[in-house]
Amino acid sequence: MQLTIGILLFDGVEVLDFAGPFEVFSVASRIAAVRGFAAPDPFQVLTVSRDGGRVMARHGLQVLASAAFADHPAIDVLIVPGGVVDAALADPAILAWISQTAGKAQLTASICTGAFLLADAGLLDGRRATTHWEDIDALRARSPQVRVIEDVAFVDEGDIVTSAGISAGIDMSLHLVGRLLGEDAAVQTARQMQYDRRAASTSQR
Repeated sequence: MQLTIGILLFDGVEVLDFAGPFEVFSVASRIAAVRGFAAPDPFQVLTVSRDGGRVMARHGLQVLASAAFADHPAIDVLIVPGGVVDAALADPAILAWISQTAGKAQLTASICTGAFLLADAGLLDGRRATTHWEDIDALRARSPQVRVIEDVAFVDEGDIVTSAGISAGIDMSLHLVGRLLGEDAAVQTARQMQYDRRAASTSQR
């Protein structure tokens, strides 16, 4: 069964926060049948923004979202990147969409300051989570209900997974590929990407 990976986009999103996971799941899907670790095309990867269309990512990169909140297919794995999240945190439509979509998804994951969006959407209450090292104290201060973990690449809480900053989202996404398709799939995907994983820097249940 093909799983739909939905990656949230918003103005100010960090480029590698969304592009890293996009690449990991896309590469895994592309090589699955060739390498023999899954049926062809196990993942459909798409980007979603509030209104669809053009989004201005951080550093001026313009990106076209695949779909809008109102017209995307059902999402099995929700990816919430970080970046400059002030405007997104102040947008009730974005927070409501994250909460509603996470409630229907198998897995929800954040990269970097995307953890602030998950926290404000009420998804991290009583859970362990991490974020970019520079934002650890800010997350603790803003969201005291979250058990913030530092010095790890990602934190796996079952249906919620959070990663540290920027490139750590690649490690987390490879970890998710391993959970969904088996560890060999993660190994083969990382090899195809010529990426050295930080799988040892993990906090899991």
